[in-house]
Amino acid sequence: QVQLAESGGGLVQAGESLTLSCAASGAIDSPNVMGWYRQFPGKERELIGGISSGGARNMANSKEGRFTISRDNAKHTVYLHMSDLKPEDTAVYCCNFIPPWGSVASAYWGQGTQVTVSS
Repeated sequence: QVQLAESGGGLVQAGESLTLSCAASGAIDSPNVMGWYRQFPGKERELIGGISSGGARNMANSKEGRFTISRDNAKHTVYLHMSDLKPEDTAVYCCNFIPPWGSVASAYWGQGTQVTVSS
C-alpha cells in the first residue's frame, strides 16, 4: 500500500503562483510514476501531468507553460508548480502514484487539496 498526502492548496489571487506538494509513504518501489490531476465539480478528473522516478516528464498539452511538475525522490515527493493562476483553475487537485508495471487503473490516489483562485 502507498499513502499520499497533498498539501499547499488554498485561496490565491488571480495572477499569483502556487506550489502543491504530494508526499508518498508506504511500499514505494521503483520505477514508478507520480502525477497530478484536477477535478472540477461534477466533472471527471483531468490530467495535468506526471513524472517518473527517472525524471521523465509528461504534461498535458493544455497545461504546458503555466504548470510544471518536479519531484524529489529522496523525499518521495512530487510538486506541482502553478503560475499566473486564473479563476478557471479553481478545482480540487490530487496526486497519484503508479507502482512499477502498473497503470492509472492500479494507481494510488491522494484525497486532494482545494485550490481557489479569486479574480
